[in-house]
Amino acid sequence: MAYLAPIHPPSSIRHALKMNLLDPEEECLVLAKTNRIEIWILGEERLVMLTSKAIYGRVSMLEKIRPVGATTDHLFIGTAQFQYCTVVWNPDTLQLDTVQSFYDVSEQHMQNSQSRDGCLVDPTGKVVVMELFQGILNIFKVIKPRKGTTDYFTTPEQVRITELRVKSCCFLHTEDKRPKLAILYDAGKQHTDIRLVTYRVVDEKGQISMFTPKDHENKLKDLDVGASMLIPVAKGEFEQKRYIVRNAIDARAHMGGLVVVGETSMLYLDDESKAEIHYTLEEPNIWVAWERYDDTQYLLADRYARLYLLTINVEGAEVISLDVRLIGKTTKAAVMRHMGNGVVFIGSHEGDTQVVRLNLALKKPTIEILQVMDNIAPILDFTVMDLGGRDNNTHFSEYSSGEARIVTGSGGWSEGSLRSVRSGVGLEDLGILADIDDIQGLFALSTDGINNDVLVVSLSIETRIFTFDGDEGIAEVDDFRGFDLTAHTLLAKRLANGYMLQVTTSKAILSPTQGKGKRSIWKPDPKYSPIVITSASANDDCLLISENGTLLAVLDLHCDLGNVASEKRSDQVACMFVPPQLPSIAIPNIAVVGYWKSGSIEILNLKDLSVLYREDLRRTDDTWIPRNIAFTQILHSSQAGPALFVAMEDGVVLAYNVDPQTLSLSGRKSIVLGTQQAKLEVLPRENGLYNVFAMCERPSLIYGSDGRVVYSAVTAEDAVHVCWFNSAVYPGSIVVATSDGQLKISQIDSERRTHVRTLPVGETVRRIAYSARERAFGIGTMGLKVLGNLETVQSTFRLVEEVLFGEIGEPFLLDASRGELIECVMRSELKTSYRDEPVERFIVGTSFLLGDDPADQKCKGRIIVFGVDKEKNPYEIMSHELKGACRCLSMMDGKIVAALVKTVVMYRYEETTETEAHFSKLATYRTSTNPISMDVHDNIIAVGDLMKSLSLVEYKPGVNGLPDELEEVARHMQALWSTAVVHIEGDTYLESDHHGNLVVLQRNRQGVTLEERMQLEATSMMNIGEVVNRIVHLNIAPSPTAIITPRAFMATTEGSIYLFSTIGTTFRELLMTLQKKLSSIVRTLGCDTSVDTPLEKFNAYRAFHIPQEDDDPDGPFRFVDGELIEHFLYLDEDLQEEVCRGLGPSVEDVRNMVEELKTLH
Repeated sequence: MAYLAPIHPPSSIRHALKMNLLDPEEECLVLAKTNRIEIWILGEERLVMLTSKAIYGRVSMLEKIRPVGATTDHLFIGTAQFQYCTVVWNPDTLQLDTVQSFYDVSEQHMQNSQSRDGCLVDPTGKVVVMELFQGILNIFKVIKPRKGTTDYFTTPEQVRITELRVKSCCFLHTEDKRPKLAILYDAGKQHTDIRLVTYRVVDEKGQISMFTPKDHENKLKDLDVGASMLIPVAKGEFEQKRYIVRNAIDARAHMGGLVVVGETSMLYLDDESKAEIHYTLEEPNIWVAWERYDDTQYLLADRYARLYLLTINVEGAEVISLDVRLIGKTTKAAVMRHMGNGVVFIGSHEGDTQVVRLNLALKKPTIEILQVMDNIAPILDFTVMDLGGRDNNTHFSEYSSGEARIVTGSGGWSEGSLRSVRSGVGLEDLGILADIDDIQGLFALSTDGINNDVLVVSLSIETRIFTFDGDEGIAEVDDFRGFDLTAHTLLAKRLANGYMLQVTTSKAILSPTQGKGKRSIWKPDPKYSPIVITSASANDDCLLISENGTLLAVLDLHCDLGNVASEKRSDQVACMFVPPQLPSIAIPNIAVVGYWKSGSIEILNLKDLSVLYREDLRRTDDTWIPRNIAFTQILHSSQAGPALFVAMEDGVVLAYNVDPQTLSLSGRKSIVLGTQQAKLEVLPRENGLYNVFAMCERPSLIYGSDGRVVYSAVTAEDAVHVCWFNSAVYPGSIVVATSDGQLKISQIDSERRTHVRTLPVGETVRRIAYSARERAFGIGTMGLKVLGNLETVQSTFRLVEEVLFGEIGEPFLLDASRGELIECVMRSELKTSYRDEPVERFIVGTSFLLGDDPADQKCKGRIIVFGVDKEKNPYEIMSHELKGACRCLSMMDGKIVAALVKTVVMYRYEETTETEAHFSKLATYRTSTNPISMDVHDNIIAVGDLMKSLSLVEYKPGVNGLPDELEEVARHMQALWSTAVVHIEGDTYLESDHHGNLVVLQRNRQGVTLEERMQLEATSMMNIGEVVNRIVHLNIAPSPTAIITPRAFMATTEGSIYLFSTIGTTFRELLMTLQKKLSSIVRTLGCDTSVDTPLEKFNAYRAFHIPQEDDDPDGPFRFVDGELIEHFLYLDEDLQEEVCRGLGPSVEDVRNMVEELKTLH
């Protein structure tokens, strides 16, 4: 059984919408990323994400609807699964509520439409048109909901049109209430007859039009053959009435028409007067997106990442001419939205998304980039580096995706790049303060009460003080506010009343900040000498001290350290924590104390040290001892109360939910962060919330996100002490003490992020191979250049250094005269006849066309072997001509396996010198159509065929003088359009196809008949809604007690990266049952109980699916959706108990299991 979890969300943006979703007066931006809807608001020159919600389906359209009586816009969402819904923002719950949901139950065996405008709403907001299939329009009206219902859509009516190959559609601004639809379509067999027609959507009686040729309002022929977009033009401020003119020669064009955007020309059409205005471009161009800037100015984006301004020149309401001028260079746009005041959002599929500011008032317009959002889509190839180890002492594999560096080939053409992707909480070093050994603690103070400008460094036998000025000046001082610098400091803190507090092992000192006020010193009663202060913690009112580990004393910080209460404990105090005054806590001035002997914690009232709540931490281990405590507000008080974290001595961190009124504990979770105790440090963040930094073998940041507590790895493996340090020069920073004695100031992320390091290549990075010996990546690229009006493609092989992430050496250019392209790249250690040890080589497979006549061209290819010289330049050792394109390469026991068109060939490689080598063909295998992917394990070659799924081919060396053979030993009998294949374990293989399906195939060696042994059986199947481009195997040693074992990474065209794992035998039934229960409860956008249940939605989305086949949506087959499983942590405790009823394990056990699964990615 299989388990799939996302480790990087989709980053490609194809749909965006500006609308009044949240507020009637304030607009927001809604983005669609595959199966997620994100809401962003415009802050100070940058967009900030407000929320992100999942939907069961791949979003294919977004539109805004304003129903009758509504004060805000409703969001209309359509998916590729032909499911549609409208959602509205609920200001009370701060969530999106589903208003109406429906399916398209029409015939779905038709050819999909190629129109760029899948859904349109007329300017009055009363009619909605969807074009899903060629020659079919679905039309429905927006009406006032009937009493007792919220549905405002009529039943969709399906209308056939004669225009089949529609390129674009738009609604026009008409003079009456009858919406008019313009359709740009291709009427010719050779795609050279581009026409435009307009229809009235409804007739005089308000009925849907028949859309027959006699219903044409207007018809234009012989348009630009490259015309691909229609831009509707508003009437603007001029309300001049337009009339249908019989004499088109004298007609004048007015605002309210449309612009036909072509590759060589533009056409403005006033559909009422039939007047036309033509404009010829200075040079041909391929347009990909447009956006309205104002009534007379429109932004145009082209294929080459350039931004243009289309201006409609007018005199009053009359259109005089058109003009197009270049603004500048941006990312390649897939969608654009003008946010106002010249700020434009440019969403991209092939490059980074940008927020820019345009200044069009200048004679030469300028573009200012305000914000860049990383986009790693589409991922064409990737490799995995820096895999962390694992610890067999824990009951699950200790692998974490945060320990893996994934290097991807992303983007396309001019936006192509190499990306280093690592997920986790980033720690960026800003500077080294000093080298100090034996640091025992760090404390930040503030002399002005605003910024931290004093750092207290506590050592074993002394304390050192560093002061900071406003100009990055740092100085160590010998005296500070009467502090004792000859002793180890347990606590240093600035109080709200302006006093400074220091607690050493022998006394407490309270000093005024500005020299005004009384300095107070408190020492333990000498009659109990010798007494050592073992621990201390304080808020702005009270100081709690432990004397010799058995006596607790509370001191008043407002009354010269006067004694408030003291009490001797029978148990040894192991740790303590006094939280700040949290607004959500009903009882002020509390403390949490942990004890050695009993392994318990107590919540105390500092007024009299009375016990408010006691919790025994031990369950099965009688030696568990609490060693560190943090009590703070992780989530907003409207979502949850405070959280309590207890670090145990064996590396486990216990987490509890705290009731703000009674201070009782619930929702216990245990997370393994290492093998030794973690030190917990509370770090403030915005809105009165806090994070917790856990320092251990695997440093982690505990923070709140999307209503739940998240544990994420931090890139600070050597940190032993940290403290918050919000200085004027380094705002929002922390000071870190490392295990090797470095004291440095760093910037830390407030939550987990995907850290992307980019090397712009300017060409499509098609293939990647990593060489550990050369410490470099070998990449195959394709560059697009325009010379005159002709596009040319140049393919190159080049090297990129792994640490500095920059190109090294000179690129090797392939033969551009015959259009040679790199198809695959591989690195390998090959044996030679002149050296004892193997040599490192890059092997490249190519394709090219022979012949000048396209009808007679033949596809050929080469295999090129590259070496790397001392200057890190790749050089060609040998080139082997092929009869077909070389699609894939792999190695088998020193032999090269090449997948050509229709053939798999095995070669022996013989290298005689550093510049000479040759191939010898050993064996061949004839494939069904075209091998698209290949993986080799032992002597078995897994071949993913373009149309005929997976086949296994066994290599058999020749005996007794017979030649070697490649023999097919098993095949998947179902026809799948394969995209990637990889060996998982044993006789198990993972395959992805063009429709977003994942299939785990098992070879049946023990079958009774030959037919059974020759068939690959599907043991797990699921649809992820994205096309997988590449699967890379992970070599993680399985643990018999692990919940799941990571087996492979997968990358998709939408920029997603998934972790594929196999489920441990003892957890299979548990996870499958948990998935079924959660899928019946978890509701996503579009779930409307009047239409279907959440379970039916989930099953329909995740079920194995092939278009044009009648699927039975029974859900994923023996496949567990990790994203759904993790929703268990989002549920409130009552729902968690309902899910776990009859499941077997307790709620706490299930929470712990899901948290451990979450740490894997």
